[in-house]
Amino acid sequence: MAGVAKRTFKLRLGLSMPASTLRCLAFQHKSMADPKRKDEHPLANILINVLVPVMILSFFSKDPQLQEKLGKAVRFWHLGPVNAIIIALALPIGYGVWYFVKTRKPNFFSGLGLLSVVLTGGLTLYLWNKDGSVKPDAGLLFGIKEALIPLVLGVAIIFSQRSATPLIRVFLYNDTIFDIPRIEERVAELAVQSGYTKLLTAATRLFAASFFVSAGMNVALARWFFRGFDSRAVDALEVYNSIIAKITGWGFAVIGVPILVFLFFTLMRLLAGLRRLTGLSDQELLHPR
Repeated sequence: MAGVAKRTFKLRLGLSMPASTLRCLAFQHKSMADPKRKDEHPLANILINVLVPVMILSFFSKDPQLQEKLGKAVRFWHLGPVNAIIIALALPIGYGVWYFVKTRKPNFFSGLGLLSVVLTGGLTLYLWNKDGSVKPDAGLLFGIKEALIPLVLGVAIIFSQRSATPLIRVFLYNDTIFDIPRIEERVAELAVQSGYTKLLTAATRLFAASFFVSAGMNVALARWFFRGFDSRAVDALEVYNSIIAKITGWGFAVIGVPILVFLFFTLMRLLAGLRRLTGLSDQELLHPR
């Protein structure tokens, strides 16, 4: 069970934040497709896609000219909000391009992660006004942007259950975690296919629900951090960048932990249902780790 916990933690580590999490999701997908394949450490994904951009947005965004006007010290790392967000977004984009060139294998979820980064940049360009102010609906629009990809994934998981490759079999109920041949052989012996199908359908809906919860919490998190934001302030662009950094950083704790618990609940329900249906023990249902 410890091995399952480790794998599922990797899967959900960043689903609350599409730009970073989908890189982790892509890593998990490739690892399950080929468990012997050596990939970059998942911490490298977190460092490049989350931690370093958060630091850049937090510390590099101060405008040197504004700092001088306010009589505050200007540091060499004060690059201004525009340069800071360009650098922060360039890191995950550059990393994604580099990894594609290195592996020569496109990945759907890596593509979604890069799309999320591009959407962040495009939305920022829309929200920033030429006079240095920010459009007043920035919090709502950014929240919707953050919620978009988890929402799409949740819908895709539900609709994929009738396809040849249901997404739940890719990420949760797959033959690197479960001994599916043994399970399905027992299902056939006991003639409980109907119950087996219903069990997987219920697990699919629970799994998809975690993405819907993630989408809603993304909107709530963005609205929370944008509360009281003065879009007309002289330092509005700097504050905007700092808020984006907070949303990115706090998303792991505020969203990631509850969603991780939700995923474990889905896994436990699936295991309990399989035990009841097949009479197999956890040791027989799961591959040894």
